[in-house]
Amino acid sequence: MIEQPHLDKIGQEHLLTLYTITRTINSSLDFDEVLNTVMDSMMQVTRAQRGFLMVAEEDTMRVRVARGLTGETIQSEASYSTSVVNEVVATRQPLLTNNAQYDSRYKVGQSIIMQGLRAILCAPMMVRDRLIGVVYVDSAIRNNNFKEEDLLLLNAVAGQAAVAIENARLYRLAVERGRIDREIQMAREIQESLLPRKTLSIPGYQVAAQWRSAREMAGDFYDLFPLSDDTFGVVIADVSDKGIPAALFMASARSMIRTHAFSGLSAIETISRTNDLLVEDTESGMFVTVYYSTFHPDGRVRGVNAGHNPPLFCRRATGETVYLPRGGRAVGWFPNNPLGTIDLQLQPGDVLVYYTDGLTDAENPEGDFFGEGRLAQTVIKHAGESAESLLHALEDAVDNFCCGLPAFDDLTLCVVRYIGE
Repeated sequence: MIEQPHLDKIGQEHLLTLYTITRTINSSLDFDEVLNTVMDSMMQVTRAQRGFLMVAEEDTMRVRVARGLTGETIQSEASYSTSVVNEVVATRQPLLTNNAQYDSRYKVGQSIIMQGLRAILCAPMMVRDRLIGVVYVDSAIRNNNFKEEDLLLLNAVAGQAAVAIENARLYRLAVERGRIDREIQMAREIQESLLPRKTLSIPGYQVAAQWRSAREMAGDFYDLFPLSDDTFGVVIADVSDKGIPAALFMASARSMIRTHAFSGLSAIETISRTNDLLVEDTESGMFVTVYYSTFHPDGRVRGVNAGHNPPLFCRRATGETVYLPRGGRAVGWFPNNPLGTIDLQLQPGDVLVYYTDGLTDAENPEGDFFGEGRLAQTVIKHAGESAESLLHALEDAVDNFCCGLPAFDDLTLCVVRYIGE
């Protein structure tokens, strides 16, 4: 086995060749262009019949470029000496043989015999201690032997090529990441545009809402929309997953709920129809918990709970708080969702707080949850304030509780306060 070569062992002519090749292969950051330039340079240096450039991918060496004697592309599946490549991969050392048919350093493989190979050069492409790939060239011509200087130069070029290939790979990853980041940002902007752009102004009511995403995209959402006869709807929901899949599912569920609500269906019919459509059309296994309420001018509220956290009701006159009944299953999970309506009569000053579990499951540094108890205490303390003030009080309470820890889950809040006709 030849020792790892040093540049001081390469002659002046070869150094000039190395300089020219290095400048060429470092002139581009296009990954495929760099691979082809490296292979062309190797064929130029060695004057071999065939050349193969292999890149390490997981636990294997994948041929990315294969060249023939005149620079033509040959089939990457063409036989080469896998025993030589495996030895170079195992030892991280270059290898030279001019008598491949009878070389005793390794077993003669079928590819060597079938191709009639005589001379083989192979060198690892290393970045620090990491194997980037392997460059391999061979020849079956009797008088086309490789010299030790060829191996020294090939190994030196392989070292420079490894750096160029790694730089091109990292640049490609950075470009791809930038593209993905831009697409995610656009998707987030689209998702935010699906949320109500302005607070509802409904006689007799104050409404305030907040939406926070734990990631670039959220599975939580809320919706506020006017209905006929001076009524309005409030929706709060939480998709079972996170990220882009959840955001797409969220957009689909929101559109269905709105469509059914605007067509004049009741609250329970709206959620039931949405459930049936999602069950029929969705194969992802995702589902969404939903609480949908319709509010009337006289303080009547009709709600439908599909597996969601029950809203907190605060009776202003007595300071009493109670969580509304649970009911139903998440939407898009099973057909024939056992939904029921929950009716409530509000008095002036009464408050309803809708939320996702990102609020009650928020943790402090000790691992304690914010919980329903702290939610109720905060609401009681600020129940006499406006819906907007109460909303901010809840946000401050959970932020102070978490002591700056990053949010693990999305958090969505909606506060509805009845002030009377």
